[in-house]
Order: sequence, then C-alpha cells, then structure tokens
Amino acid sequence: MKYLNLFFFCFVLSISFFNCENETINNSNNDLNPSKTYQELNISYGNDTDQIFDLYLPANRTANTKTLILVHGGGWSSGDKVDMDPIKDLIRQDLPNLAIVNINYRLADANNNPYPMQIDDITTIINYLKTNKIKYTISDNFGFIGTSAGGHLALLWSYAFDTQNNIDMVCSIVGPTNLTDPLYLNNTNAELQAMLDLYGVNAEISFLEEVSPLHRVTATAPPTILFYGAQDPLIPTTQGTNLRDKLENLNVTHQFTLYPYGGHGWIGLDLLDTWIKLKAFTQTHL
Repeated sequence: MKYLNLFFFCFVLSISFFNCENETINNSNNDLNPSKTYQELNISYGNDTDQIFDLYLPANRTANTKTLILVHGGGWSSGDKVDMDPIKDLIRQDLPNLAIVNINYRLADANNNPYPMQIDDITTIINYLKTNKIKYTISDNFGFIGTSAGGHLALLWSYAFDTQNNIDMVCSIVGPTNLTDPLYLNNTNAELQAMLDLYGVNAEISFLEEVSPLHRVTATAPPTILFYGAQDPLIPTTQGTNLRDKLENLNVTHQFTLYPYGGHGWIGLDLLDTWIKLKAFTQTHL
C-alpha cells in the first residue's frame, strides 16, 4: 500500500514547479492570530508515541473555517502521516482556505487489533478539535481524505461513528469497504491475507460486517467520493463498485471513478484527473 504516496509526490512536484510562492508560517504556540497562517507539528492526543497529528491553519480563518483530516494507509499496521504530506501540500496550494489535520494513529500488530483502536483514535482527534475550535478559530465541520487502509478508516468513522453529523464529506482512495467480500474471504494472496488477519483469523462474519463501511453506511451518510484501480492486486474492483451501488440505492451524494489501468495507485493523466475531481468535490461539499 506504499505506491500511492510516491505517485502523489511526483504529481505535487510537477504542479508546484509552476506555482511556487513564499509563505510565512507561524510556528509559535503563543501566537494564534487568525489573520496569520499557523502550523503546529506532532500535537499529542494520547500516551502512545503514534498518537500525534500535525495542524495547519490558514490565514484569515474564521469560526466557519472547515478542516480536512488526512488518514494515511499502510495496511493498518504501518505507514505514517508523512506519507500524506504531498496531498497536504496540494490542499494548501489549491484549497488555501481550509485547515488541515494530518494524523498518525496507533498501528496494529499481533497483540493490538485495528478495531476499535484506530477508530477510537480518530474519535479522540475529532473531540480534541471540537474542544479547541475557539482556540484555533475553526468550525466543527470536517472532511476526510484517506488512502488505502486510511480510506477504510475514514469511511467507517464517517458512516458509523459520526453521531453528531460533523463530517461534511469523505474521500476514499483505494480503501477497502467490505471485509465480507467473497474475493477477500476466498483469496489466495498471502500479503492481503496477512492484513485481513489483523481483524482476526477466522473472524465471525458479523464482526467483519461491523468493521466494513459497506455494511455500516446509511441514507444519512455524508457526500462520498471514491477512486479505485481496476488492476489493484489488494483491493478488488467490487470493493468500490459495491459501495457505489449502495450509495446510489440510498440516494447518498457520491462520485465514483475506476481507472482501467490503475493499480494500488496511478500516475500521469489519471492522477491529474483524481486531483481535479477531488478538488471540485471538496469545494462543493466542504
């Protein structure tokens, strides 16, 4: 699940070449003047070393300023918020009025299952931002962009745990949506199975449904934008198309793109297409 980040990095380099600007970043914890940009890295929200996030606040923000939360991938057991820095840079360049929170979360291993641990971490971050919204001069309205396992977490939290309707939009880029998919239950891919086993070897179907966005989505779900690659060795096309169809049946605002030659990430014009669509969707719904 590491390839997607390289593709975004290359894309950022290509467009930033034509749009380089000097900007002043306020790194002082004592100066949160809303007329100035503000950056604070590695804010702790728990006792674990992985429970940190980076905060980027735009200049001239108000109590209506909305926040995009970035959730990295890595098969629930690896990855880091630095992987999302290229997307963060794109947002700061093209959507400069948004605040950004780029998160780390506790990583799963043989002794620590992803669920509910990682969902609990997202809940803690959301609650932290809501508690400090006056301090940071932001609203309590948020959007998600998640890649791979981060896309799964973003969808699951938005569909099943947003009890106060704080999420205005959610984006999943090659995120798993249904752990009960027959193509998962009967797969022969050792790398894929090792990731799925983090949710339990021979886990009950009822539990796999509980951790699957496809089985948790309702008609009140936020607008959702999905991107998938038809050649992805880890995420079968059905992970995207089945959620697309359910969103359609529920009349949830959504947009779906399947790249015929895309794998677990893509480059070139397909990647440009991803950002154009994601930018427009964010501008409309966040």
